[in-house]
Amino acid sequence: MRFTKEEKSWMLYDCANSAYSLIIVTAVLPVYFKYVAGNAGISEQDTTAYWGYVSSFSTLIISILAPIFGTMGDYMGNKKKYFTWSFLIGAVMTVGLTFVPTSQWQWLLVIYTLSHFGYQAANLFYDAFITDITQNNRNDMVSSYGFGIGYIGSASLFIVVMILIVTSGFNLVSSTTAIRISFSLTAVWWIIFSLPFLKNVHQNFGVQPVPNPVKESIHRIFKTMKKIRHYKQVVIFMIAYFFFIDGVDTIITMSTAFGVDMGVSTNSLLLILLVLNVVAFPCTIVYGKMARKFGTKKVLLFAIFVYTMICIYAIFMKTVLDFWILGILVGSSQGGIQALSRSYFARIIPKNQANEFFGFYNIFGKFSAVIGPLLFSITTQLTGHSQLGIASLVVLFILGAIFLLRTKEINSNETDMEING
Repeated sequence: MRFTKEEKSWMLYDCANSAYSLIIVTAVLPVYFKYVAGNAGISEQDTTAYWGYVSSFSTLIISILAPIFGTMGDYMGNKKKYFTWSFLIGAVMTVGLTFVPTSQWQWLLVIYTLSHFGYQAANLFYDAFITDITQNNRNDMVSSYGFGIGYIGSASLFIVVMILIVTSGFNLVSSTTAIRISFSLTAVWWIIFSLPFLKNVHQNFGVQPVPNPVKESIHRIFKTMKKIRHYKQVVIFMIAYFFFIDGVDTIITMSTAFGVDMGVSTNSLLLILLVLNVVAFPCTIVYGKMARKFGTKKVLLFAIFVYTMICIYAIFMKTVLDFWILGILVGSSQGGIQALSRSYFARIIPKNQANEFFGFYNIFGKFSAVIGPLLFSITTQLTGHSQLGIASLVVLFILGAIFLLRTKEINSNETDMEING
């Protein structure tokens, strides 16, 4: 498939934000936080739980604001402006992580919360731009290639970060300083790969500006909620998404802390996460091709089945090899389920209200991400076993599958009016 300049620029932002997701959310910062908090006398189980609680809190903030942000972004000229401010806040706060003293684990969580807020807010607007840059019959492949490129890009920076950390900056700095430098490198990477998006991607669908956008946005939200019964497929899919993406995001967020609790060394964790991203690239593209052949709904159900098996497998994990197997299984389906969820949703919503609907999409996804880490953290603290924390997530995937089965398979040439009746 040949991609347009707008499609390529949009996909490159996945390369930008995936590096943040891997290095800050999943791989390096969680390990560094456990090290800093551990030196302050916090137990391993409590540091894991605190990380889960903070992830829930930062997600809760954007969840509450997502519908308003999304609705305001639908006004012509607003979407890119809000995207730009959001990603800059995230990038600046990511640089700020570099300068937090190693004795201040509380401040580390505060700065992370702010950077994570900017990251998630930017993603809200970025996801909604898919309706501006491509057509319905190209959604699955464009979304899948975006995630695939993101995995390759994040893996590339991750290799640099790994070398920097393992060699302690080629013996020029301490390992702790090398880790802190990696935070600034992530922010620079984020900014560089955002430049094509800022230059070439533009808002083509939206509503006309109004004198009081905040008041009107709140009015539009309530108006849409009253009309939501006319969007039956959207509602059912968002409920399904609420459950299954919760499990996916929780596994991503808590995987490193889970590995540390299992006794996996830092170097092994970094290598496993690198391999996971390398595996995810071709698998995400395969998911896009499978969706074109078998239908997006069927392939999403297959991905949910894989994640259900991952949760069950976690119960029996005892060795580093088990963690390797788990990582590869996650890598095989992580990008696919995220990419196809995004493209499926973009296909069933009205284009001129894309940001508003993606605001609801995000609030369902983000509010679910409040529940998952809490479920994991509480189960881990009550049982003293992180494996059971992962296993507890199986209920989320089962509920997601039940609701997804109630949606209809969408033809890529159907309009949102035909889909929703």
